[in-house]
Amino acid sequence: MTRKFGCLLVVLLAWAPLHAASVGAIAGYVKDNSGAPQMGAVVDVFVSAARVGTTVFTDSRGYYVANNLPAGNYYVKVRAASFLPSLRENILLHSGAHVIINLTVNTLEDALRMMPTRRSETEDADDWHWTLRSAANRPILRVLEKDKDSTDSGSLVVVTHNKSERGGSDDALKASVAFIAGAEAGGFGSAGDVTTAFALEKSLFSSGTLSFNGNIAATSGDPTGVLRASYAHDIGDFSRPTFTVTYRHFAAPGAAVQNSPYAAVTMSSSDSTTIGGFIDLNYGADLQSTEFANRVIALRPHGSIDVHLSPNMLVEYRYATSEPDTRAAKGFDSAPADLSESGPRMALLNGEPEVEKAAHHELSVSRRMGDTSVQVAAFFDHVQNAILTGAGDPSSYSDDVLPDVYSGTFSYGYTPGVSSTGARVVVQRKISDDLTATVDYSTGQAIVSDSAADWQTLAQALSTRRQHSVGTKLYGHIPSTGTRWIASYKWTSGNTLSAVDAFNASPGQTDPYLSVFIRQPIPGTSFIPAKMDALLDLRNLLAQGYVPVMGQDGRTVYMVQSARSLRGGLAFTF
Repeated sequence: MTRKFGCLLVVLLAWAPLHAASVGAIAGYVKDNSGAPQMGAVVDVFVSAARVGTTVFTDSRGYYVANNLPAGNYYVKVRAASFLPSLRENILLHSGAHVIINLTVNTLEDALRMMPTRRSETEDADDWHWTLRSAANRPILRVLEKDKDSTDSGSLVVVTHNKSERGGSDDALKASVAFIAGAEAGGFGSAGDVTTAFALEKSLFSSGTLSFNGNIAATSGDPTGVLRASYAHDIGDFSRPTFTVTYRHFAAPGAAVQNSPYAAVTMSSSDSTTIGGFIDLNYGADLQSTEFANRVIALRPHGSIDVHLSPNMLVEYRYATSEPDTRAAKGFDSAPADLSESGPRMALLNGEPEVEKAAHHELSVSRRMGDTSVQVAAFFDHVQNAILTGAGDPSSYSDDVLPDVYSGTFSYGYTPGVSSTGARVVVQRKISDDLTATVDYSTGQAIVSDSAADWQTLAQALSTRRQHSVGTKLYGHIPSTGTRWIASYKWTSGNTLSAVDAFNASPGQTDPYLSVFIRQPIPGTSFIPAKMDALLDLRNLLAQGYVPVMGQDGRTVYMVQSARSLRGGLAFTF
């Protein structure tokens, strides 16, 4: 009997430290809206939406701690006299971790004061209408040192955020419609057809968002444009799966290319997962089916691994197989300038469709220092059948181009492709609450034109060479007028026809040469129950980087890195 008792005692003594290491704690401070600590507040820690796991009370500093909690997902609710209850959902507790959850309680008067007021027609657009999107915009507060007032020592402190802190939207239906037109300029600007851009967004099931948007145009009764439907579901800090279906349709370019309409369907799936509170995995793939004379199917996987070494330092590895769309920074309100903005990137080879195939590997380090952020990156790109852009229409004498009759441009395939090793440095500074500046330097191999050529010798005149680009961008807001704007200029050395850093998804991403985007609110009237904005989108305003090529018909066409487009219109938000 004594031997059995001794064995049991040894097992218990061995199990106790292992159990202590496997459990964690949730702690934090409870304060009111003015920051005053709330002593004696009741803090309930729920193991599910309906079952309380433990209840603790705050001390004189408003501090509480719930110890000995196994790993899992928790809810924390605080109750205090004279205040409304406060609830924090989806708190992920890792084994042995110490999670800090600070809670604020409000009186009924405070809650009413914080409720959003009804937006009038003259008010400024909200963030849904103006979001500077970037693949590099990651949350950076991930792992912090242990709180000095905590009773535990040596534990990991994981900072979590509720849905409202992550920018979650309400259940209201959001809608907007815009009418955009371009200027005819004989290959030096977008076509003059009016396009209708629209967007709908609706929150579903408290954590899901359904959106539908697109651009539609019609010429001679033949509709063309882009339609996109997307659903995203927010599963707390675990993941945010997104599924998108995009349909593109462009009218028949002409008899020289068999009068075949150009259509493409893309199904996209993506997700994100957090590991250990400081590693983010973002992954997904696009399945593209392109129809033009023949059907071409391509799989485009992509992904990234973000490691948050500190609150202000991020190391990221990114893999991509398609170039980012610079229109994302404009909210997708403006119509595509040409096929290069519409994807998938495709040209013709001897009359047969060929899509661009690419692989991009990138390793970057980002550091935030106050109002300044710096990114240093090294990348390797391999692009097969690189797609170049031209201005004009050589389709009457060439089977190797895909014309776009609406923009006056064409796509041309450079079959040798490009293999590039390069580097990038991006500096972004928040000058004020209404003005942010970005400077970007990149170097890498790009396609250049060694000399002026005619169409028959164009392929021989093209080669790859290390080039350099420097871009600067300002984006901001004028509070007095409500104007929101982006102005950028990107210089590239030599007669460069492809982007030096084509897969740049950092905040320094810009269109080549001088570009301007303006969104200006217009005072509304009772006749139109919506908020009105004037839109102006100018790309390569000075028509720089045009390389002339003599066509077989005696006319000159141009190879360009970015064709000039001049577009403007009105947007209505409901």
